Amino acid sequence: MIVCRSRAELDKMRAAGRLVGQVLTALAAKVEPGVTTGDLDAIAEGLIVDAGAIPAFKGYHGYPATICASVNDEVIHGIPSGKRVLKAGDIISIDVGASLEGYFGDSAVTLAVGRISEDAARLLRVTEESLYKAIEVVKPGARVSDIGHAVQSHVEAQGFSVVREFVGHGIGQEMHEEPQIPNYGEPGRGARLAEGMVLAIEPMVNAGKPGVKVLSDGWTAVTRDKSLSAHFEHTVAVTANGPWILTARDVPAAGPR
Repeated sequence: MIVCRSRAELDKMRAAGRLVGQVLTALAAKVEPGVTTGDLDAIAEGLIVDAGAIPAFKGYHGYPATICASVNDEVIHGIPSGKRVLKAGDIISIDVGASLEGYFGDSAVTLAVGRISEDAARLLRVTEESLYKAIEVVKPGARVSDIGHAVQSHVEAQGFSVVREFVGHGIGQEMHEEPQIPNYGEPGRGARLAEGMVLAIEPMVNAGKPGVKVLSDGWTAVTRDKSLSAHFEHTVAVTANGPWILTARDVPAAGPR
């Protein structure tokens, strides 16, 4: 069942989303050579707890940390560690989720560690562009598959590939709700979008082939060909006035009316 949220609920989700965005901003300022992914996790947990919120990932199906920190060929769900030291030229995907007053926010960015290669920089740019192209199609009456088609069309036109095994999702009073949102497919299929739906849209894009595998830790997904991977995500509400990016850091708190 897909839940459509009231304006009051969306305002609560915006509060959770704003917090997630603030945490990502703070973490981005700390990403540099010599920092560990464990350092970043500790910062995130402190900020979320101090805000009166709950880290959404920690303990979720046994996940042991507050953030997912995925470096280079790690696609998603990388477990932070005090032994994982970032070095110049790395890229790191940071995924943050928080629950505030019973509602969830979920967002991810992929960041450069120091100076990175031109190819890596293009991967980050194209993946982020694909997220916003997907968000552009979010409106009442559109179909879920229109989102994935927007991602796939842009990504593959640039010579990159879209991960198939992991998808975006609905979000609200649970971290993962219906519908599932693949980042590929033909347009005009799947559930029809309606006002009040909230979607976590999250392109996962590989520089090489789309295949991935999960490591022995049971969480970390990596590219099979060891190519770089990037991940960007926003929590987005469907409104009559277009998409409302609840995890955005640069829009008025009130959102569209």
